[in-house]
Amino acid sequence: MSTVHLHSNDIPGRDEVLRLYEAVGWSAYTRDPERLIRGLRKSLRVVTARIDGRLVGLARVVGDGETIVYLQDILVLPALQRTGIGRQLFEAAFSPYRAVRQHVLITDSEAKQRAFYEAMGFKEISNEGGRAFVRYLR
Repeated sequence: MSTVHLHSNDIPGRDEVLRLYEAVGWSAYTRDPERLIRGLRKSLRVVTARIDGRLVGLARVVGDGETIVYLQDILVLPALQRTGIGRQLFEAAFSPYRAVRQHVLITDSEAKQRAFYEAMGFKEISNEGGRAFVRYLR
């Protein structure tokens, strides 16, 4: 595999964003591409992963950046999952917010997502048709 390059606050073009979100099956986002792009632009932080200039992953954080931050999206092309790209994106997305006490994410009930988030130090706080995880930093 070629070298992965991470880019902070790199808002990808519409077509490459749609390709990535569609590749992971997130069609709820791709139904309204303009809304997705606006959401990316309004995020606190967007980190992309690129190989040879091609978008292969993305993470974005929303919140106030002072007391709480949410990992809204983290995506890696299916063929490149479990290669460490997700971990790199995760760490880069949260890196400016080490002093923020609450790190939160909400996701669906998929077992491999749970394992990933728990490996990143998050703890599950509910299980009502979905999953919420939080990581409190001291």
